Amino acid sequence: MACSMIYKLTCVLVACMLVVSAPYAEAAVTCNSVYSNLYPCLSYVSGNGGPVPPPCCTGIKSLSTTAKSTPDRQTVCRCLTQAARGVNGLNMKLIASLPSKCGVYIPYPISPSTDCSKVRS
Repeated sequence: MACSMIYKLTCVLVACMLVVSAPYAEAAVTCNSVYSNLYPCLSYVSGNGGPVPPPCCTGIKSLSTTAKSTPDRQTVCRCLTQAARGVNGLNMKLIASLPSKCGVYIPYPISPSTDCSKVRS
């Protein structure tokens, strides 16, 4: 008898947790994954340009494919703007040109002043 009561209580608690947590969509993309995908771009965006390293474009394309939901795109945007603000010596013009040079469309400018809350999927 006690086991069935515990089982029922557990089921109710699990159901409550699912109902409460359902409205909160979280991003599957993290800043660590953004930074690791874009690490091959660092020499390009901190230098004078030249050809974009192929691993850089591979990372950009991977992020573009992964970040399809609004929370994911906002996370990528926040990570990029934080990096643009926090890393000295980055060439913002080269950063802004990367998506088109790699054949990827990003629906917002990569800039320290981008309002990531307005980014949508």
